[in-house]
Amino acid sequence: MINTNDDLPRPSKLARAESPYNCAQIDLFSDFICNTIEERDRLSNAIDIWDSTPRYSISKKEQTKRRDGNGSLPLLTIPYEYRGQRYTAIIQPAMIQDGDQMLAFYPSASEELLEDALRKIAVRQNQGFFEKQAAQATRSGVSFSLHELREELADRGHTRSYYQIIQSLTILQRSHIEIRSGDGRGERFIAANYLPAVAAVSAKQLADDPSSRWVAQFHPLVTQSIDRLTYRQFNYDQMMQHSTQLARWLHRQLSLKFTFAGLMAPDFEVRYSTIRRDSAMLNRSQERDNRKDVDEAFAELVRNGVLQKFSKKSHTAARGKVVDVTYMLKPSPEFVREMKAANKRAGDQAAIADSTKKTAKR
Repeated sequence: MINTNDDLPRPSKLARAESPYNCAQIDLFSDFICNTIEERDRLSNAIDIWDSTPRYSISKKEQTKRRDGNGSLPLLTIPYEYRGQRYTAIIQPAMIQDGDQMLAFYPSASEELLEDALRKIAVRQNQGFFEKQAAQATRSGVSFSLHELREELADRGHTRSYYQIIQSLTILQRSHIEIRSGDGRGERFIAANYLPAVAAVSAKQLADDPSSRWVAQFHPLVTQSIDRLTYRQFNYDQMMQHSTQLARWLHRQLSLKFTFAGLMAPDFEVRYSTIRRDSAMLNRSQERDNRKDVDEAFAELVRNGVLQKFSKKSHTAARGKVVDVTYMLKPSPEFVREMKAANKRAGDQAAIADSTKKTAKR
C-alpha cells in the first residue's frame, strides 16, 4: 500500500474563504475560456517544462527486458532540449511488490494517463488545492477517490482496475526524477518524486467505501506553474482519445508550442530527430520502424481532428540513406480555435501575474 502523509490538506465539506481548496490560484487554474459546460469538460492544463520532460518514455515491455535477476533497473538518464536549452532527466525507478517478488518500475504510459486524470480532477470544484505559507514550502495537489479516478480514466477510454490504479499511484509516489540544466554536470535544477506525497486510505476503508478520499501532492514544477500562472489550456479529452502514447505526446507539444496556429499562418515544422530526442519514445532497433511510428502518430492526429494534414521532406546522405525528416503540419480549424482561446487565457494570466508583481512591490 502507498505510504501515507497525514500532513496533506484535507478538503472540508463546505468551501471556506482562502482555504487551500478555495483560493485565487486554484480558481485561475480551473477557469477556462470556453462556451459550454460540455466544452469545459474537455479541457485541462498543460504544464510547459514538466510536460516537455521525457519522464514516461520506457514501456512496461521494455522494462521487463532491462531488469536484472534481482528485479532491479538502473538509473535512467535521458538528455533532451527544452526551448533551445539542454537538460538531462535522471529517473530512479520505484521498487514495489508485484505478486511474490519486488520489482523495479519506471513510470510509463499508464502512470502518465493517471497523472493527466489527476490533473483534470484537480480543476473540479473543491478538489484541487494550493498552499503557500511562509513557514513551509509551497505545494499543490488534488483530493480524489479511487472510484472517481477509475471513472475518469474509463470515460476517456482507458479502463483500469483498482489494483492497476493503486500500482500506478505507488509507482508515481516512489519514483524520483532529477532535472539538470546544461549538459547534465552543471547546476541541479530540481529533484523530487513524481508525486511527492500521497495520503491513502486503509485497505479496510477502501473495501467498505470505494469513495473514500485520497490526497496526492503534485510535483514542484506543477506547483510552480500554478503559482506563476504559466500553464496553458488544451483539449485534454481529445488528447486522451489517441491510441498511442506518441500521438498523445505530439498533441500536447503542439498545444504548448503551436501558439501561432492559423488557417493562413505558416505550417508548424518539426524534425524527426527532434521528436526522437525530446520524446525518448522511439527505441526500436531499426530507424525506419521509428520513422513509421511517427508517420502513424501524425496520421492519427489528422484522423482525430488535431491536424488538417501533414507532409514531410526526407533528408538523405550517401546512397540515399535517410538521415532525418522534416514534418510540415497544417492545423485543423478546431485546433486553431482552441489555440486562440488558449492564447487569450494566457494573455489574461500574464496581465494578472504582472499586476500581482506590481502590487507586491508597493
